[in-house]
Amino acid sequence: MAVIFSQPLSRFFLIAGILTGVPSLVMGQSLPEALDNCGHQLKLSSPPERVITVGQATTEMLYSLGLHDRVVGTSNWFTDVAEEFRQVNAGIERIADNFPSFESLVSRRPDLVTTDFLFSIGPQGVVGTREQFHSLGINTYVLASQCLNQDSSRGVDGVRTTMFTLDNLYQSIRDLSTLFDVKPKGEELINQIREREAAAIAKVEKLNVDGLSAVFWYSSATLEMDPWVAGGLAVPGWMMSTLGIRNIVESNEVWPYVSWESIARANPDIIVIAEMSRRRFEADDYEKKIEFLRTDPVTRHMDAVINDRIVVMDAHAMEVTLRSIEGLEKLGDAITMFSKAR
Repeated sequence: MAVIFSQPLSRFFLIAGILTGVPSLVMGQSLPEALDNCGHQLKLSSPPERVITVGQATTEMLYSLGLHDRVVGTSNWFTDVAEEFRQVNAGIERIADNFPSFESLVSRRPDLVTTDFLFSIGPQGVVGTREQFHSLGINTYVLASQCLNQDSSRGVDGVRTTMFTLDNLYQSIRDLSTLFDVKPKGEELINQIREREAAAIAKVEKLNVDGLSAVFWYSSATLEMDPWVAGGLAVPGWMMSTLGIRNIVESNEVWPYVSWESIARANPDIIVIAEMSRRRFEADDYEKKIEFLRTDPVTRHMDAVINDRIVVMDAHAMEVTLRSIEGLEKLGDAITMFSKAR
Protein backbone atom coordinates (compact mmCIF):
# COMPACT_ATOMS: atom_id res chain seq x y z
CA MET A 1 0.00 0.00 0.00
CA ALA A 2 1.45 3.38 -0.98
CA VAL A 3 0.92 6.32 1.40
CA ILE A 4 2.17 9.80 0.59
CA PHE A 5 2.20 13.35 1.82
CA SER A 6 0.23 15.81 -0.28
CA GLN A 7 1.54 19.34 0.07
CA PRO A 8 -1.29 21.20 -1.78
CA LEU A 9 -3.86 19.79 0.66
CA SER A 10 -1.63 20.09 3.72
CA ARG A 11 -3.88 22.58 5.57
CA PHE A 12 -7.00 20.45 5.11
CA PHE A 13 -5.27 17.27 6.26
CA LEU A 14 -3.53 19.04 9.12
CA ILE A 15 -7.00 19.82 10.46
CA ALA A 16 -8.09 16.25 9.75
CA GLY A 17 -5.03 14.95 11.59
CA ILE A 18 -5.82 17.01 14.67
CA LEU A 19 -9.39 15.73 14.68
CA THR A 20 -8.49 12.09 14.17
CA GLY A 21 -5.28 11.98 16.19
CA VAL A 22 -3.12 10.77 13.29
CA PRO A 23 -0.69 12.59 10.98
CA SER A 24 -1.99 14.41 7.94
CA LEU A 25 -1.50 11.94 5.07
CA VAL A 26 -3.29 11.33 1.81
CA MET A 27 -3.11 9.00 -1.14
CA GLY A 28 -1.80 10.60 -4.30
CA GLN A 29 0.75 10.74 -7.09
CA SER A 30 3.64 12.92 -8.28
CA LEU A 31 6.37 11.47 -6.06
CA PRO A 32 10.15 11.87 -6.22
CA GLU A 33 10.81 8.46 -4.64
CA ALA A 34 9.10 5.05 -4.56
CA LEU A 35 10.73 2.46 -2.36
CA ASP A 36 9.77 -1.21 -2.21
CA ASN A 37 10.03 -2.59 1.30
CA CYS A 38 9.20 -6.25 1.92
CA GLY A 39 6.33 -6.17 -0.56
CA HIS A 40 4.97 -2.74 0.44
CA GLN A 41 5.67 0.38 -1.55
CA LEU A 42 6.55 3.53 0.36
CA LYS A 43 6.00 6.81 -1.43
CA LEU A 44 6.72 10.09 0.33
CA SER A 45 6.80 13.57 -1.14
CA SER A 46 8.80 14.85 1.82
CA PRO A 47 11.01 13.22 4.46
CA PRO A 48 9.27 11.97 7.61
CA GLU A 49 9.18 14.40 10.51
CA ARG A 50 7.94 12.17 13.35
CA VAL A 51 9.45 8.69 13.57
CA ILE A 52 8.93 5.97 16.15
CA THR A 53 11.29 3.00 16.18
CA VAL A 54 10.40 -0.55 17.23
CA GLY A 55 13.88 -1.99 17.49
CA GLN A 56 17.36 -0.84 18.35
CA ALA A 57 18.86 -1.45 14.91
CA THR A 58 16.79 1.13 13.07
CA THR A 59 17.12 3.52 16.03
CA GLU A 60 20.90 3.54 15.84
CA MET A 61 20.88 3.70 12.04
CA LEU A 62 18.80 6.87 12.21
CA TYR A 63 21.13 8.30 14.85
CA SER A 64 24.16 7.46 12.68
CA LEU A 65 22.56 9.31 9.76
CA GLY A 66 22.14 12.40 11.95
CA LEU A 67 18.36 12.00 12.13
CA HIS A 68 17.86 11.87 15.89
CA ASP A 69 15.83 15.09 15.72
CA ARG A 70 13.16 13.18 13.74
CA VAL A 71 12.85 10.36 16.30
CA VAL A 72 10.03 11.01 18.80
CA GLY A 73 10.00 7.62 20.50
CA THR A 74 11.89 4.32 20.70
CA SER A 75 11.12 0.78 21.90
CA ASN A 76 12.33 -2.85 21.96
CA TRP A 77 15.84 -2.50 23.33
CA PHE A 78 18.16 -5.49 23.79
CA THR A 79 21.32 -3.70 24.95
CA ASP A 80 22.35 -0.23 26.04
CA VAL A 81 22.48 2.42 23.37
CA ALA A 82 25.89 2.86 21.74
CA GLU A 83 28.09 5.21 23.77
CA GLU A 84 28.32 7.71 20.91
CA PHE A 85 24.53 8.13 20.95
CA ARG A 86 23.99 8.19 24.71
CA GLN A 87 23.47 11.94 24.91
CA VAL A 88 21.00 12.26 22.01
CA ASN A 89 19.13 9.13 23.08
CA ALA A 90 18.65 10.52 26.61
CA GLY A 91 16.44 13.25 25.20
CA ILE A 92 14.12 10.89 23.29
CA GLU A 93 11.20 9.10 24.90
CA ARG A 94 11.58 5.36 25.43
CA ILE A 95 8.01 4.15 24.96
CA ALA A 96 8.78 0.57 26.03
CA ASP A 97 11.82 -1.56 26.80
CA ASN A 98 10.22 -4.42 24.88
CA PHE A 99 7.40 -4.34 22.32
CA PRO A 100 5.00 -1.38 22.67
CA SER A 101 1.25 -1.53 22.12
CA PHE A 102 -0.26 -0.44 18.83
CA GLU A 103 -2.27 2.25 20.65
CA SER A 104 0.81 3.71 22.33
CA LEU A 105 2.43 4.26 18.93
CA VAL A 106 -0.59 5.66 17.14
CA SER A 107 -1.35 8.09 19.98
CA ARG A 108 2.00 9.81 19.38
CA ARG A 109 1.03 10.61 15.79
CA PRO A 110 4.08 9.37 13.88
CA ASP A 111 4.28 9.63 10.11
CA LEU A 112 6.71 6.68 10.00
CA VAL A 113 7.23 3.63 12.22
CA THR A 114 10.39 1.58 11.67
CA THR A 115 10.97 -1.95 12.93
CA ASP A 116 13.80 -4.47 13.05
CA PHE A 117 11.62 -7.57 12.78
CA LEU A 118 8.79 -8.51 10.45
CA PHE A 119 7.06 -10.46 13.22
CA SER A 120 6.60 -7.25 15.22
CA ILE A 121 5.05 -5.19 12.40
CA GLY A 122 3.99 -7.57 9.67
CA PRO A 123 1.67 -10.51 9.08
CA GLN A 124 1.99 -11.79 12.66
CA GLY A 125 1.70 -8.28 14.05
CA VAL A 126 3.01 -8.58 17.61
CA VAL A 127 2.71 -4.79 17.68
CA GLY A 128 0.38 -4.44 14.70
CA THR A 129 0.12 -5.29 11.03
CA ARG A 130 1.41 -2.95 8.38
CA GLU A 131 -2.14 -2.67 7.04
CA GLN A 132 -3.35 -1.38 10.41
CA PHE A 133 -0.79 1.41 10.39
CA HIS A 134 -1.26 2.22 6.72
CA SER A 135 -5.04 2.45 7.13
CA LEU A 136 -4.35 5.36 9.50
CA GLY A 137 -1.96 6.99 7.06
CA ILE A 138 1.17 5.92 8.97
CA ASN A 139 4.00 4.55 6.85
CA THR A 140 6.03 1.57 8.09
CA TYR A 141 9.55 0.45 7.29
CA VAL A 142 10.93 -3.03 8.07
CA LEU A 143 14.66 -3.75 7.90
CA ALA A 144 15.34 -4.96 4.37
CA SER A 145 17.25 -7.99 5.70
CA GLN A 146 13.96 -9.43 6.99
CA CYS A 147 13.01 -10.29 3.42
CA LEU A 148 16.31 -10.25 1.52
CA ASN A 149 17.33 -13.90 1.18
CA GLN A 150 15.27 -14.74 4.24
CA ASP A 151 11.86 -16.30 4.80
CA SER A 152 10.72 -14.66 8.03
CA SER A 153 7.50 -16.70 8.11
CA ARG A 154 9.39 -19.91 8.94
CA GLY A 155 11.12 -20.89 12.15
CA VAL A 156 11.17 -18.83 15.34
CA ASP A 157 13.18 -15.98 13.82
CA GLY A 158 13.10 -16.87 10.13
CA VAL A 159 15.08 -19.07 7.76
CA ARG A 160 17.94 -17.80 5.63
CA THR A 161 18.07 -18.93 2.00
CA THR A 162 21.62 -17.67 1.40
CA MET A 163 24.44 -16.45 3.63
CA PHE A 164 23.99 -13.01 5.16
CA THR A 165 26.39 -10.42 3.83
CA LEU A 166 26.85 -6.77 4.71
CA ASP A 167 24.99 -5.96 1.49
CA ASN A 168 21.82 -6.81 3.45
CA LEU A 169 22.74 -4.15 5.99
CA TYR A 170 23.74 -1.66 3.30
CA GLN A 171 20.30 -1.97 1.71
CA SER A 172 18.63 -0.76 4.91
CA ILE A 173 21.09 2.11 5.27
CA ARG A 174 20.39 3.15 1.68
CA ASP A 175 16.64 2.79 2.16
CA LEU A 176 16.59 5.04 5.22
CA SER A 177 18.97 7.59 3.73
CA THR A 178 16.70 7.71 0.66
CA LEU A 179 13.52 8.16 2.69
CA PHE A 180 15.09 11.03 4.64
CA ASP A 181 16.98 12.52 1.67
CA VAL A 182 20.45 12.09 3.20
CA LYS A 183 21.97 9.73 0.66
CA PRO A 184 25.55 11.08 0.96
CA LYS A 185 25.54 10.32 4.69
CA GLY A 186 24.34 6.80 3.94
CA GLU A 187 27.15 6.16 1.47
CA GLU A 188 29.71 7.60 3.87
CA LEU A 189 28.53 5.22 6.58
CA ILE A 190 28.66 2.25 4.19
CA ASN A 191 32.22 3.11 3.13
CA GLN A 192 33.33 3.24 6.77
CA ILE A 193 31.90 -0.23 7.40
CA ARG A 194 33.55 -1.61 4.25
CA GLU A 195 36.95 -0.36 5.40
CA ARG A 196 36.50 -1.95 8.83
CA GLU A 197 35.47 -5.28 7.28
CA ALA A 198 38.57 -5.32 5.07
CA ALA A 199 40.81 -4.53 8.05
CA ALA A 200 39.27 -7.31 10.18
CA ILE A 201 39.76 -9.85 7.40
CA ALA A 202 43.35 -8.79 6.76
CA LYS A 203 44.20 -9.15 10.45
CA VAL A 204 43.02 -12.77 10.64
CA GLU A 205 44.42 -13.78 7.23
CA LYS A 206 47.88 -13.68 8.79
CA LEU A 207 46.92 -16.45 11.23
CA ASN A 208 46.54 -20.20 10.84
CA VAL A 209 42.86 -20.78 11.62
CA ASP A 210 42.49 -24.08 9.75
CA GLY A 211 40.17 -26.38 11.64
CA LEU A 212 38.94 -23.78 14.14
CA SER A 213 35.23 -24.04 14.93
CA ALA A 214 32.77 -22.04 17.02
CA VAL A 215 29.20 -21.76 18.26
CA PHE A 216 27.24 -18.59 19.10
CA TRP A 217 24.83 -18.87 22.07
CA TYR A 218 22.24 -16.09 22.13
CA SER A 219 19.92 -17.11 24.96
CA SER A 220 17.61 -19.87 26.24
CA ALA A 221 14.05 -19.91 27.57
CA THR A 222 15.58 -21.44 30.74
CA LEU A 223 19.14 -22.54 31.41
CA GLU A 224 17.96 -26.15 31.52
CA MET A 225 16.45 -25.99 28.03
CA ASP A 226 18.12 -26.23 24.63
CA PRO A 227 19.84 -22.96 23.71
CA TRP A 228 19.13 -20.67 20.81
CA VAL A 229 22.33 -20.73 18.77
CA ALA A 230 23.30 -19.08 15.51
CA GLY A 231 22.36 -20.87 12.31
CA GLY A 232 24.79 -21.41 9.48
CA LEU A 233 23.66 -18.49 7.29
CA ALA A 234 22.80 -15.75 9.81
CA VAL A 235 25.00 -12.83 10.95
CA PRO A 236 27.27 -14.93 13.22
CA GLY A 237 27.56 -17.48 10.41
CA TRP A 238 28.81 -14.68 8.17
CA MET A 239 31.33 -13.63 10.84
CA MET A 240 32.71 -17.16 11.10
CA SER A 241 32.77 -17.77 7.34
CA THR A 242 34.39 -14.40 6.66
CA LEU A 243 37.20 -15.11 9.13
CA GLY A 244 37.70 -18.70 8.02
CA ILE A 245 36.33 -20.68 10.95
CA ARG A 246 33.58 -23.29 10.94
CA ASN A 247 30.15 -22.91 12.48
CA ILE A 248 29.25 -26.26 14.08
CA VAL A 249 25.55 -25.49 13.46
CA GLU A 250 24.39 -26.17 9.92
CA SER A 251 20.70 -25.25 10.25
CA ASN A 252 19.44 -22.47 7.97
CA GLU A 253 17.21 -21.11 10.72
CA VAL A 254 18.44 -17.79 12.06
CA TRP A 255 18.35 -18.93 15.71
CA PRO A 256 17.56 -22.67 15.92
CA TYR A 257 17.27 -24.70 19.11
CA VAL A 258 20.19 -27.15 19.43
CA SER A 259 20.76 -29.52 22.36
CA TRP A 260 23.84 -29.16 24.53
CA GLU A 261 24.55 -32.83 23.94
CA SER A 262 24.84 -32.15 20.19
CA ILE A 263 27.01 -29.08 20.78
CA ALA A 264 29.26 -31.01 23.18
CA ARG A 265 29.71 -33.78 20.61
CA ALA A 266 30.78 -31.19 18.02
CA ASN A 267 33.11 -29.72 20.69
CA PRO A 268 33.68 -26.24 19.19
CA ASP A 269 37.00 -24.52 19.82
CA ILE A 270 35.30 -21.23 20.69
CA ILE A 271 31.99 -20.41 22.38
CA VAL A 272 30.61 -16.91 21.81
CA ILE A 273 27.89 -15.82 24.21
CA ALA A 274 25.57 -12.82 23.93
CA GLU A 275 25.64 -9.99 26.43
CA MET A 276 22.48 -7.92 26.71
CA SER A 277 20.62 -5.68 29.14
CA ARG A 278 17.31 -7.40 28.31
CA ARG A 279 16.13 -9.80 31.03
CA ARG A 280 13.21 -11.60 29.41
CA PHE A 281 14.89 -14.95 30.07
CA GLU A 282 17.30 -16.11 32.76
CA ALA A 283 19.93 -16.88 30.13
CA ASP A 284 19.86 -13.28 28.90
CA ASP A 285 22.40 -12.69 31.69
CA TYR A 286 25.83 -13.52 30.24
CA GLU A 287 27.30 -14.24 33.68
CA LYS A 288 24.68 -16.95 34.21
CA LYS A 289 25.60 -18.37 30.80
CA ILE A 290 29.23 -18.61 31.87
CA GLU A 291 28.32 -20.20 35.20
CA PHE A 292 26.16 -22.76 33.38
CA LEU A 293 28.92 -23.65 30.94
CA ARG A 294 31.40 -24.20 33.77
CA THR A 295 29.11 -26.25 36.03
CA ASP A 296 26.77 -28.22 33.80
CA PRO A 297 27.82 -31.91 33.63
CA VAL A 298 27.71 -31.86 29.81
CA THR A 299 29.17 -28.46 28.93
CA ARG A 300 31.95 -28.29 31.51
CA HIS A 301 33.92 -30.96 29.66
CA MET A 302 33.98 -29.06 26.37
CA ASP A 303 37.42 -27.92 25.20
CA ALA A 304 36.30 -24.28 24.86
CA VAL A 305 35.18 -24.25 28.49
CA ILE A 306 38.23 -26.08 29.87
CA ASN A 307 40.61 -23.76 27.97
CA ASP A 308 38.56 -20.62 28.70
CA ARG A 309 37.91 -19.87 25.04
CA ILE A 310 34.63 -18.11 25.79
CA VAL A 311 33.97 -14.78 24.07
CA VAL A 312 31.40 -12.31 25.40
CA MET A 313 29.84 -10.34 22.53
CA ASP A 314 27.21 -7.62 22.38
CA ALA A 315 23.94 -9.36 21.49
CA HIS A 316 23.09 -6.51 19.15
CA ALA A 317 26.18 -7.34 17.08
CA MET A 318 24.73 -10.80 16.38
CA GLU A 319 21.78 -9.33 14.50
CA VAL A 320 21.57 -7.22 11.34
CA THR A 321 22.72 -3.95 12.88
CA LEU A 322 25.46 -1.38 12.63
CA ARG A 323 27.20 -3.36 15.37
CA SER A 324 27.57 -6.42 13.12
CA ILE A 325 30.94 -5.05 12.06
CA GLU A 326 31.92 -4.69 15.73
CA GLY A 327 31.05 -8.35 16.18
CA LEU A 328 33.33 -9.31 13.28
CA GLU A 329 36.15 -7.29 14.84
CA LYS A 330 35.53 -8.81 18.28
CA LEU A 331 35.64 -12.33 16.88
CA GLY A 332 38.80 -11.48 14.96
CA ASP A 333 40.48 -10.19 18.12
CA ALA A 334 39.51 -13.37 19.99
CA ILE A 335 40.87 -15.61 17.21
CA THR A 336 44.12 -13.65 17.30
CA MET A 337 44.43 -14.07 21.06
CA PHE A 338 43.54 -17.78 21.04
CA SER A 339 45.89 -18.46 18.12
CA LYS A 340 48.82 -17.01 20.05
CA ALA A 341 47.97 -19.24 23.01
CA ARG A 342 47.84 -22.45 20.91
